[in-house]
Amino acid sequence: MKNILRFTFLISLGLILFSCGNADDDVSFDIDDRELGLGEEPDDCLGFDENEILLSIQDEYTTQPGKVSVLFRVSDLMGNPISGLSADQFSIYEQGRNDDCFNSISSSESFARISPNSQVFNNNTLLVLDLSNSVLESSLDELKVATTSFINNVMPASGSESFRMAIYWFDGEDELHLLNPLTFSVEELTASVDGITTDISSDPSTDLYGAVIKSTNIAEDLLDENSDVINAASVVLFTDGTDQASRYRESDALRAVEEADRNISFFSIGLGAEIDTEVLEQIGKTASVFASNSEELENTFNDISERVEEQAGSYYLFEYCTPKRDGSGESNLVIQLTHNGLQGAVQTKFSAKGFTGGCE
Repeated sequence: MKNILRFTFLISLGLILFSCGNADDDVSFDIDDRELGLGEEPDDCLGFDENEILLSIQDEYTTQPGKVSVLFRVSDLMGNPISGLSADQFSIYEQGRNDDCFNSISSSESFARISPNSQVFNNNTLLVLDLSNSVLESSLDELKVATTSFINNVMPASGSESFRMAIYWFDGEDELHLLNPLTFSVEELTASVDGITTDISSDPSTDLYGAVIKSTNIAEDLLDENSDVINAASVVLFTDGTDQASRYRESDALRAVEEADRNISFFSIGLGAEIDTEVLEQIGKTASVFASNSEELENTFNDISERVEEQAGSYYLFEYCTPKRDGSGESNLVIQLTHNGLQGAVQTKFSAKGFTGGCE
C-alpha cells in the first residue's frame, strides 16, 4: 500500500511541477534516477511516513576506532536547499546482524555532530559576466558594484579554502575569457572586478550560448578535480541581452544545462528589456532573477547570492560514534531528519571492521 501511495503522490507532484513551468532541477522524482544519491529508502519496519525532505548521500566513510561519517545534501521536495541544520535535528537508527528491525542510537551517547565539511567537500562558484558592448557602455559601473556585493555575500569572511570562486566573461568571441582563476581570496576577486575597463572587449557581439556551454564544461571538470574530495559547483551567469553570435545552437546550450551533473547548480541574472526571460529561466534552472534597469542590479545579484549561499550550506557532514565493534560485520544505518514539522530519512550501510571503543 505504501508503494501505491508513493507512486500516486509522485505522479501528482510531477503533474504540478510540469504545469508550473521552470522548477529547480536538483531533485528528480524517479527513485531509479538516484534522488537519494548513494542511499535508499528506509526499511518499512521503521514505519516512517513518506519523505517530505530529501537527504541525498554524496559520500560515506568510516574512521577507526569507531566513527561513521556521511556527507549529504538536504532539500525539500521542490529541490530548494535547506541550510542551517543542527545535529539535534537528526536521529540515528542501526540494524545489525541479530536485529529484526532498527535500534535507535542515542545522539548524545554517540557524540553525534555536524562537523566542518572542508576536509571532504569543496564548493566552487563560477561567475560568468556578459561584457559585450551594451553592458560596457551603459551599466558597467553598476555591474561592478553588484558583482563586488555578490562576492562579499557568497564568500566566507574567514577565507575558507573549501569555498572558491572564479570569474569569467564573454563578448562576441568564441572564447570564455578568464578574469580571475579559482581562489578563496575575496580581495583578489574584488580587485579583478575593480580592474574591468570599457576597453576590455574587442568584439561587440554576444556569444551567450557559447558561454553557457563552456562554463558548464568547466564546472563538470571541477567535479572530477580531486577524487578524495566531493566537489559541487554553481554557475552564475549575467547578461543584458540575447545570443547574437549564433555560433552555437540554443538547444545545445539548454541541453548542456539540463544534462549536467546534479551537483552543479545554475543561476541566471538578466538585465533590461532585450533579454529572453524564457531562455534565461531554462539556463538558470536552479534560480533566475531579472532587473529592469541597472539601478536594480545590486539587489538582483544579492537575491542570487542568497540562493548560492543556501545551496552551499545544504551540504552536511554528519558524524557519530557507533556501538558496533570489529567482527559485527556490515550494519544498516538510517539517518532521519525532522525540520519545521517535516521529516525525511535515508538508509545506507557501513562496515565495522577494525572498530573498537574510545571514539569521540
